[in-house]
Amino acid sequence: MQIVSSERAHGGTQHVCRHAASSTGTDMVFSVFVPPHAQGETLPVVWFLSGLSCTHANVTEKGEYRRACAELGLVFVAPDTSPRGAAVPDDPDGAFDLGLGAGFYLDATRAPFATHYKMRRYVVDELPGVVAADFPIDPSRQSIMGHSMGGHGALTIGLSYPERFRAVSAFAPITAPTQVPWGRKAFDAYLGPEGPAWRAHDAVALIEDGRRLPALLVDQGGADPFLDQQLKPELLRQACDAAGIPLDLRLHPGYAHGYGFVSTFMAGQLAWHRSRLG
Repeated sequence: MQIVSSERAHGGTQHVCRHAASSTGTDMVFSVFVPPHAQGETLPVVWFLSGLSCTHANVTEKGEYRRACAELGLVFVAPDTSPRGAAVPDDPDGAFDLGLGAGFYLDATRAPFATHYKMRRYVVDELPGVVAADFPIDPSRQSIMGHSMGGHGALTIGLSYPERFRAVSAFAPITAPTQVPWGRKAFDAYLGPEGPAWRAHDAVALIEDGRRLPALLVDQGGADPFLDQQLKPELLRQACDAAGIPLDLRLHPGYAHGYGFVSTFMAGQLAWHRSRLG
């Protein structure tokens, strides 16, 4: 692993790192904020998954999480949203919702994406080991959160690995990708025709199929232009109600989809995570 840059912030250190990822077969870049801590101390870690067209840099530069993480004693890790490089296939039409920047946090099985698009394996299996080798995280105290497509990733990964992640939350997540245009386009390209593999990457379907979490937190902007067609938080509400999962769905009038919204409610979500991380 190579540390590309380091900068002091709020008594801690913001790092940007690069490493050769075996899961994707590419170099991957991610950021890590380490708050002030005692020598030898290990800290709880929050994984933040970003949305369509983003890299690690969007939340790192605009997420306004460092003060809260410093005060709460949280390590904050932000991976990229897809593999990148000359050999990595992109959407042939150059669309923002497929290919580079749009990995959907799954392991693709369909050509031409199957070789490199292994984002589930990268986020769940490979990156945690890379981070733990060089940064003071406590693997027994992990949580996950994300924004938009990354909110989809946080929900589905959290539901799939409830024994690992003590808290799961999202900003404006794609809650039911099998039922909306963004998800259906991506799943068809990455996984092939609709079937059981699609349900394994759909938060609403996972809950319907028996997956459970002790609680969920979702912040959603009321003026989000993607709310009705792509995000559909009401479907998550219905699924959680039927399954008995406590869902705190917070609708914020006037807020849209971008980082003005995310940064406004970031500290609140991080405090919610910290209260569940022991």
